This record gives sequence, C-alpha cells and structure tokens, in this order.
Amino acid sequence: MEQPMTLSPPATGGLLTPRVRTRRKALYAIKQAAIVLAVLAIIAWFALSVRAGLARNGIAFDMGFLKQAAGFDISEGLVVVSDGIRAFQSNDSNADALLAGFVNTLKVASLAIVLSTILGVLLGMGRVAHNWLVRQLSFGVVELLRNTPMLIQLVFWYFAVVLKLPLLDNAVRWYGGLIASRQGIFLPGLAIAPDASAAAAWALIGGCVLLAGAAALRKFRWRLLAAGLAAVAISFALGFPLVRTVPMVKGFVVQDGLSLSPEFVALLLGLTVYTAAFIAEIVRGAILALARGQWEASAALGMSRRTTYRDVVVPQVFRVVLPAFGNQYISLAKTSSLGIAIGYPDLFNVYGTVANQSGRSLEGVIVVMLAYLVLSWSISACVNLLNRRIVAKGGVK
Repeated sequence: MEQPMTLSPPATGGLLTPRVRTRRKALYAIKQAAIVLAVLAIIAWFALSVRAGLARNGIAFDMGFLKQAAGFDISEGLVVVSDGIRAFQSNDSNADALLAGFVNTLKVASLAIVLSTILGVLLGMGRVAHNWLVRQLSFGVVELLRNTPMLIQLVFWYFAVVLKLPLLDNAVRWYGGLIASRQGIFLPGLAIAPDASAAAAWALIGGCVLLAGAAALRKFRWRLLAAGLAAVAISFALGFPLVRTVPMVKGFVVQDGLSLSPEFVALLLGLTVYTAAFIAEIVRGAILALARGQWEASAALGMSRRTTYRDVVVPQVFRVVLPAFGNQYISLAKTSSLGIAIGYPDLFNVYGTVANQSGRSLEGVIVVMLAYLVLSWSISACVNLLNRRIVAKGGVK
C-alpha cells in the first residue's frame, strides 16, 4: 500500500524575511542593554554599600582633597600653570601631584615600550638564528629574564648597576656630550632659544602636529605632509626656536642638556629587558609557525636570509604578533608601579604620599585605578588601530 505523499515547505536557502531580521536585531539590542544595565546596577549597589559603610563610621566620601595643597615635594615632575610649564612645588594641589606622577608613569612606559619592542624583536630573531653562538646567547638571556621576578631585576639595576656608576666629578663622558654617573644620565637635548619668537615656536608645533597626522591618517596624508613641511619651513624662516644644548658639569650639578634621574634609568632598564624577554618568545613562536616551504622558496629564488626576513617573514609575523604585543605593553604600563621600590615618583608612589597626607586613601585609589584604566585603554586603542592598518595593507611594508 502506497504511503500518502506529504508536502514539505519550500526551502528558503537560509534567507530571513525583513520581519525576522528586525526581530532578531531587536532581541540582540535588548540583551545587550540588559547586560549593560545589570553591570551598572552592580556598580551602583557596590558604590552605595561602600558609602553606607563609610557613613556608619562617620567617614564621608569627598573628592575635595584634590584641591588641597599637597604639602610635599616630588623629586621630578612637571605641572602646567598659566604662564607655562614648571617643576612641581609643595604648594601645588594634590591633583597637580597626581598628574605629575601620571606624566612620570607615561614617560617611562612609552620609552620602555619602544625600547623593549626593538630589543625583543632582536632577541626573538636571535633565538632562531643559524649562528650557534647567537642562538645560545639569546636563549640564555631570554630564560634568565623570563624566570626572574621583575622586582628583583629592578633592585639589581638600581643598586648593582646605576648606583655603582662613578660620581659626577669622575663620571664617564661619551662622545657627543653624554655623561653617565650615579647622579643620573645626562644627554644632549633641545631647548627654546632665548631669542625665539612666538610665531616660530607655534609654526614648529603646528608642523609637528600636521606631520604626526600625516603618519596616522591615510585619507589626507599628502595634504597634511605638505602642510607640515611648509609649517616647519616657515619656522626656519622666522628663526628656528630650538637650539641644541650639551650638558656641562659645574661643581656638583649639571647644567643644560637632558637629565635622567637614577630611579628613572633603573626603572626604564628593568621594564625594557623584562618585557623584551616575553616579546622575544612571541616573535620566535610566530617565526617558527611560518611554513617551512616559504624559507625554501626564498632560498630557491636566491634571496638572502636578511632579504627573506625583510620581505617575507616580517610582513607576516607582525600581523600575528601585534595583538600579543599589545598585551605586553599594557602589562608593562601597569608593572611600572613597581618603581615605588626604588623611589621613582610614578603615579602609584605619589598616590601613597597623597593618601597619607590627606587620609583619603579610598578616593585616591579610585583616581589611580581610573588613570591606569585610561592608560591601558589608550595603549589598546593604538595597538588596535595599527593592527587594522597592517591587516588592511596585507602586512608591514
């Protein structure tokens, strides 16, 4: 007996009607809004609970301490005032003190990111080099740095290296004006010329901003580049406002030039070499992940190993390692708070002094957490922007 034939609904090929798509988008938006509201509700509940706990103990949550005079000095730090930039003073506010500490953190973190990237890439390439000595030396350096706590390395760089340099009167003087002593490292620098005009200074600043925009933006790159070069040329025509200064030892002090404190140098060295070890392993893993056939094809085409690295390996490796680099950069920025161990006046160190002076440890730590959060988000945004540009171009050229 034949079975009755049943009719199946026509296949839609996976296509959704406009009504279904709209419904799904609405459900997705509702879910996202519900998650955001739940997170905000948890934060609000926590804040109200903390406030109620403080009120029971007669403590009010007040951010007015930021306007109070700090009452202490910072070994190095700058503040912005109405007539320019000057060194931090004890009669400045706590907000100025925290800002000066944040600038110190930003200064050491940005330099360490650049130097650790260069050193880490070199060590990573050395780990896969054909030369046995280079490969073993790179392996030893990376393993030593990776398996030693950062705090111990920081103490080593400060007490066993920087503070063992000669005194200022017997300091090592290198070609070009560099002076290395236990009082700090002094480098040739740039300063505003005494007879510089305001127009030349503003033209130079505008030219630098335009050139930076040309490097970051692709749409108006050539226009920004031309405008930036024109602004720099105008600055030269009006009298270039910058002059080169060379550090000169006069008694127990060094005048002119760029000075780096011992604490800054030790923290910079510690952050650089420690992060470079992890970056080296990221680079090594990315290089070894490349198909061996690409090396063989490059050799068959007569390409040298240097050319292979430049034209074949690096464009592919950086597309893979850049997100991992971003994680290391964020970790470096947060690890800079260990500078308190050697007395570097970074944000966390200054916060400790402010909290002790004002008694507002909770309010202060909230400010510090937000500052580190902004710093981490900024690093992540820069890395993501660079990653999108590299992916869009198909690699590093």
